[in-house]
Amino acid sequence: MKYKFVSALTIALLSQVSWGQSTAQYTHESKTLQKALSLYYQKQYKASSHFFRKELRRATTQAQKEQCSYYIASAALQGRQTGGDVLMQQYLKDYPTSPYATHANFEMGNYYFDKGDTKTAIAWYDKVQIPTLSAEQHEKFNFQYGYALFAHGDKETAQQYLSQVKDSKEYGKKAAYYLGYIAYDADDYQQANQFFQQVEQEKELSKNLSYYQADMNFKQGNFQKALEEGLHQLEKTNNPQYRSEINKIIGESYFNLKQYTKAIPYLEAYKGKNGTYTDTDLYYLGFAYYQQGDYQKAIGQFNRIINGKNQVAQNAYYHLAQCYLKTGQKQQALNAFRNAYQMNFSSEIRKDAHLNYARLSYEVGNAYESTPTVIQAYIDTYPNDHTQELKELLLDSYITSGNFPSALNMLEKSTSPDPKIYQQVAFLYALQLYGDGNFKEALPYFQKAKNSKAQSQVQARATYWSGETHYQLHEYPEAQRDFSAFLALKETTLAEYPNAFYGLGYALFNQKKYAEAAEYFSKYIQTQPEASRLADANLRLGDSYFAAGKYWPAMEAYDKVITANVSNTDYAAFQKAISYGIVDRVPKKIEALNAFITHYPKSNLREDAIYELANTYVGQGKMEKASELYEMLQSQYQEGTYTARAMLREGLMLYNKNENQKALAIFKKITQKYPSSPEAMQAVSSAKNIYAEMGKMEEYAAWAKALGYVKVSDSEIDSAAFDAAERLYVQNKKQEAKVALEKYLKDYPKGIGASQAEFYLAQIYFDENQKDKALPLYEKVLAQGRNEYSEQVLVRLSNIYLEKEDTDKVLPLLEEIEKTSSVAQNLIFARSNLMKAFYKKKEHAKAIVYAKKILAEKGADNRLKNDARVIMARAYMATGDEAEAEKQYAEVRKTASDALMAEALYYDAYFKNKAGQYKKSNEVVQKLAKEYGGYKEFSAKGLIVMAKNFYGLKDLYQANYILNSVLENFKNDPEITAQAKEALAEIKANEKKSNK
Repeated sequence: MKYKFVSALTIALLSQVSWGQSTAQYTHESKTLQKALSLYYQKQYKASSHFFRKELRRATTQAQKEQCSYYIASAALQGRQTGGDVLMQQYLKDYPTSPYATHANFEMGNYYFDKGDTKTAIAWYDKVQIPTLSAEQHEKFNFQYGYALFAHGDKETAQQYLSQVKDSKEYGKKAAYYLGYIAYDADDYQQANQFFQQVEQEKELSKNLSYYQADMNFKQGNFQKALEEGLHQLEKTNNPQYRSEINKIIGESYFNLKQYTKAIPYLEAYKGKNGTYTDTDLYYLGFAYYQQGDYQKAIGQFNRIINGKNQVAQNAYYHLAQCYLKTGQKQQALNAFRNAYQMNFSSEIRKDAHLNYARLSYEVGNAYESTPTVIQAYIDTYPNDHTQELKELLLDSYITSGNFPSALNMLEKSTSPDPKIYQQVAFLYALQLYGDGNFKEALPYFQKAKNSKAQSQVQARATYWSGETHYQLHEYPEAQRDFSAFLALKETTLAEYPNAFYGLGYALFNQKKYAEAAEYFSKYIQTQPEASRLADANLRLGDSYFAAGKYWPAMEAYDKVITANVSNTDYAAFQKAISYGIVDRVPKKIEALNAFITHYPKSNLREDAIYELANTYVGQGKMEKASELYEMLQSQYQEGTYTARAMLREGLMLYNKNENQKALAIFKKITQKYPSSPEAMQAVSSAKNIYAEMGKMEEYAAWAKALGYVKVSDSEIDSAAFDAAERLYVQNKKQEAKVALEKYLKDYPKGIGASQAEFYLAQIYFDENQKDKALPLYEKVLAQGRNEYSEQVLVRLSNIYLEKEDTDKVLPLLEEIEKTSSVAQNLIFARSNLMKAFYKKKEHAKAIVYAKKILAEKGADNRLKNDARVIMARAYMATGDEAEAEKQYAEVRKTASDALMAEALYYDAYFKNKAGQYKKSNEVVQKLAKEYGGYKEFSAKGLIVMAKNFYGLKDLYQANYILNSVLENFKNDPEITAQAKEALAEIKANEKKSNK
């Protein structure tokens, strides 16, 4: 309130006016007014009002009207008549400068105070001219105005007014009570006690004194005294709010006296402030449960402290982690220790939380950050604490997480590295590089493991895998050396042992050491491998015998492939037919080729079979049958490998039958359709003979010249130049051959051997990694139509475009390989890349088709089959068929490793979450974090699933903590942060609904 100072002279004048007028009225003017005033001061307000109104009707002066109007309103107000307040307000409006105004404002304030409307009372009291009040009125004003201010939270101003009546006989005790409360609220407990002692004997006022005294003792650390006061107060109060607060004081007093068992029922009885609990409230009860060993109840309290950022929260999260450990919930413990470690309020808690966080990261995995990073951070921060233990964990965590370079680096820096561990890590790192297709990088680490004798089996395995690596690099002599060395170690119990025969057989086969290759393929077959490998070994055994000139054993091997009917049966049947011809069993050859053409209508070797059968009929003088087959080739395989040859053969047959015009027409057709090809050059030569026989050499010369690629006079030089360049290429003198081929193509761009020269030169460029130079040459060869090099060209061009990630260009090439290839390896290559290309183009249906083809391909290895299953799973996910996706990911988990296993595990957790199997889903996420934590995308996505699992398990703390940690740790990944925000928003929305 604002103090309103008024001069003494003014006060005197006002008194004379008011009371002078009053006396005059009494004495001279009206006995009615005299009666009214008498009744008014006797508090007979209704009766007095009657006479005041009567007097007002006959009042002749403004002063008389003003006086009567005031008393009428005052009587109504004091008598609490309806509308009294309205009358008084109207009076003040009508007579704003009335000498009765201050009394009117005071009375209005009292009116609203008595009604409990302290806010309106304050507004009226603010208008009172304090010096005009009597002593009695002044006391009443000070108390009521002070209380009203107190009730509205202005305790400082309230204290000023209440202090003026603290010694009042009428208001002193009440003022002391409120002054005591103001001191209590200001934590001035000494003065509060002095005031409260003055009202201890006042029954009405002392009702809640014990509560305040208990609270003051508690806050001053006098817990025993707080208990006594609190228990005393609890017995005599029924007010639910006070009982709740007293229970809090008693419970927390017992807590501070470390009497946790006694504290629990009182802490449980506390209902919070308006039903809301502070972090400290939750901590007290949680810690009391913890001390009693009731860890589940403790968890229930601690994990309600969400997003706390103070010392209480750090302490709570630390003990929450301990509770999780005690109940075997290690992942949850890791999260809580991490939370406590990230706060810096208590260095002791932070240190121990960090240590436990590091240990648990090693034990269960860490999806937030790599386990080695966590352990190294502890070692760096506390270099003299648990050093040996953590260094061992650090090394093992590098190995477990697949971070082999760091493990090797750590071992190499050690003064005494364990040779067994070093050998094992080098070997595992080499295997990892091999699995990622980094063959050259893998070799030095296989070499390190090979050179160590620490563990004989690891040394042997490193030797074997070194052989496999050399084989992948087409370094066949080195592969032979390693496979032979491995077999010499006689580690027959290793899984690699039988495969070494197989690998050695292939290494020898690719060096054209066919007799030796046959020996090792035979030994491999004796180990009884699984069906697809057995079929392939028999096939290569047959090829080895065939190449070594042992045709009958070759046919026996091919027969086994045909009988097994696992894969490549068409190739085996074709080779068997060819073998019959070589051993002079021509009728059997013809029979076998005819059977082949019938039984394998979709085989890519059918074209070869038709051509070979036609040639065989020519050899047997059965020209009509041969002619039919040549025509079949031309009609059914218009762009085929043998089409030009078939046309040439048919032309030669006609020429030999003296049907020169028909032959000449075919020769000319060849030169037009296959310009510059060897067949075209042969057709020109045969046409020359026909023209010569007809005596039309001038016509021949004109025709040949018009072709643009035939120079009659230079043909011999052309041929000699090409032969010389080809000879160098065949002799593997690549540099000399490159120079000779470049010169040949420069001198004879449309020469006899141009097409072959372009192919040879492209191969050299490709092998030298000059792929941009190879590419246009391959394209020129391909543009000339099917020939004996077409398949190799298609594969090489596909590789180049795959490296360039030019999907549109590579697709038709891969489709052509699939349509025409007879080589199993090339078919797998084409189908696997078609699968990936269609998935990349989001043509999911086609991607699934090719993935299924890969899975049906018995020659495809597990890694490729896992690629196919993952592509299928992703495609099914993209098209909303999650049931099929789940099946495929389940298959991937059986054999996958590294990134594919990380992806498969994530989806396993995802599907288990959707099925409501929250605990099992979390177990999968833990496995993902521990064994594949290096794959951050899936670790992060796994954390989001884990958060959803915890929410499903009603652990709101864990759910919130994990999602907020993901947002903090993966800020640079928009996809991850978007998923985390979505999950967090969903949780908040659900919580909001449940709280309604």
